[in-house]
Amino acid sequence: MNTKTKRGIMVAVILFIVLMMSLYTVREDEKAMILRLGALKGAADGGVYIAEPGLHIKWPFLDRVLTFDMKIQNLDIKSSPIVTVEKKRVIADYFVKWRIQNIPQFYKSTGANIENANQLLQQQSNDALRAEFGRRTINEVVSDDRATIMLALNKKTNEAAQKLGIDVVGVRIKGIDLPPEVSASVFARMRAERGRVATELRSKGRASGEAIRAQADEQATVIVATAKKAANDIRAQGDGSAAKVYADAYSQDADFYSLFRSLEAYRKTFSNSKDIVVVTPQSQFFDYFNHSSGSQTNQ
Repeated sequence: MNTKTKRGIMVAVILFIVLMMSLYTVREDEKAMILRLGALKGAADGGVYIAEPGLHIKWPFLDRVLTFDMKIQNLDIKSSPIVTVEKKRVIADYFVKWRIQNIPQFYKSTGANIENANQLLQQQSNDALRAEFGRRTINEVVSDDRATIMLALNKKTNEAAQKLGIDVVGVRIKGIDLPPEVSASVFARMRAERGRVATELRSKGRASGEAIRAQADEQATVIVATAKKAANDIRAQGDGSAAKVYADAYSQDADFYSLFRSLEAYRKTFSNSKDIVVVTPQSQFFDYFNHSSGSQTNQ
């Protein structure tokens, strides 16, 4: 291989290396800026040049590519003790979801470092959380007012994060812990409140039960009285019908009816063979036979 050929190969290799150093790729979830000799590369509109996803060209040795992750970042935070309006301390466990909105501002504020951004955002969100908790009681913090707190916290944190070039997507409180010295008093208060509500519900239940029982007793008394009246009416009608039947039978044959009634009385009286009845022959018990025999004798 002659010298000319070697020089050609060397030039080609150098050109290839320079070409490779002049090209850079930005992924779909990233954006990039160019630092040219330590200064941000400007755009045609007078702003800062932002490289969108794709293949781009830069000046080798003069330009340095800064890439920025544009995905949503998650920051888990466990706050230091926060004092409520009652001067009680609580510890909040929450997270912040954020993403880069203004790349030049983010670079100037954080140096394009995610850890720096998380630290600054944590300080700002803690300040906003203290301001919100400082206006509320523990009961409001741990119960019904949490959604309102998160909305206000999201708004204040986002306003502060704009200075960092960050857009806060959302702030959510995962849990609120109470220091041991506070937990006992809070739980005692909650138990007392629940006990009061339970006592009130039991009292209402007993009153309702008494009213229902009184109404049931009243209805039962009315039903029983109505049934007794109906029974007496039916019994009276039956007695009247029976009396009419007896009267009709008696009017048809008085002697036979008297005999039948007397026989019925004798049968019931002497139904037990061990019964003994001591009466005189002139007793009314044998009145029918006395009259019957006397009549026959006279005839």
